[in-house]
Amino acid sequence: MNKFFAFTAAALLATSTAAVAEGDPAVGEKEFNKCKACHMVVDDAGEAIVRGGKTGPNLYGVVGRPVASVDGFKYGDGIIAVGETGMVWTPELLVEYAMDPTAFIDTHGGSGRSKMTFKIKDASNIVAFLASVAPAPEMTEEAPAEMEEAPAEEAASE
Repeated sequence: MNKFFAFTAAALLATSTAAVAEGDPAVGEKEFNKCKACHMVVDDAGEAIVRGGKTGPNLYGVVGRPVASVDGFKYGDGIIAVGETGMVWTPELLVEYAMDPTAFIDTHGGSGRSKMTFKIKDASNIVAFLASVAPAPEMTEEAPAEMEEAPAEEAASE
């Protein structure tokens, strides 16, 4: 992973996690019960945070991860097309997807039905839970210098 992408992903995760503040991770952990028939949450070391099915991809680290990017998972063509746009899952996008997966695919670069078989009216608590058990964002030693440089570059371009 290049250093710019690692920094960008870390910054995105930090700002996205703030947006999940509306959701309650404790409530989301309970609400995730309806998701675990298809999805599991298993960390990189193989530790099961939530045991679940394998019909859907592992949702560990989903916030900040590129769409349709779990190695070895067989995604549908529609969500693969969305992933090919370079989209990264933010809390807002995950909530939108859970509300109507097929409409999400159709409006974000793909077409066709989602493999997700139901809709969730408000997934903000579930997304807050998933964000709360996510791995810490990767930061490189160069990231702080890039952070300092970015505002000056933006100010110069305005």
